[in-house]
Amino acid sequence: MTITPIKQKHITLEEFLQKDYIDEAPAYEYINNEVIRKPMPQGKHSQIQYKICEIINQLKERIAYALPELRCTFSNRSIVPDIAIFYWERIPLDDEGEIANQFNSYPDLTIEILSPNQKPTKVIDNILFCLEYGTQVGWLIDTDEKMIMVFQPEKALKIYHDEEILPIINNLDLELTPNQIFSWLKL
Repeated sequence: MTITPIKQKHITLEEFLQKDYIDEAPAYEYINNEVIRKPMPQGKHSQIQYKICEIINQLKERIAYALPELRCTFSNRSIVPDIAIFYWERIPLDDEGEIANQFNSYPDLTIEILSPNQKPTKVIDNILFCLEYGTQVGWLIDTDEKMIMVFQPEKALKIYHDEEILPIINNLDLELTPNQIFSWLKL
């Protein structure tokens, strides 16, 4: 499925956030004054998404928390990374001390999993946008090519294969390789 803009008159970010359809599955994003629907996750995408969240959220040290398909709204964009990882102390809480519904900030690590027929340019644009506003690391996982592109501020794009250890956010004690991640596709 390709990502297609919704044909409608120009709306503001505030107007977009008031629309009741934006969190239907698959979610809608607001990028460069356009409303864009994400592709529906498929099997490989869902399996990798689930496993990464599970591994990070089960670490003994509560350094960071991984949330799938979380809307992150900041600097005139509202995006829904496949996985948004936030340092524990950056997770917004509501008045009752519970996790907030709205995250008005960039993730510390953003992970996108390329869907079949999805053009990587829009996904890369979202990752670069996050890096511009404070994200430490962005991954673009390509299950067809069995490789992971890693984006970091002020560093050249690097493609990781096989047993190379992927960069992750500071202080998170976790070593993952592309081979480990892609091995989760075999049940």
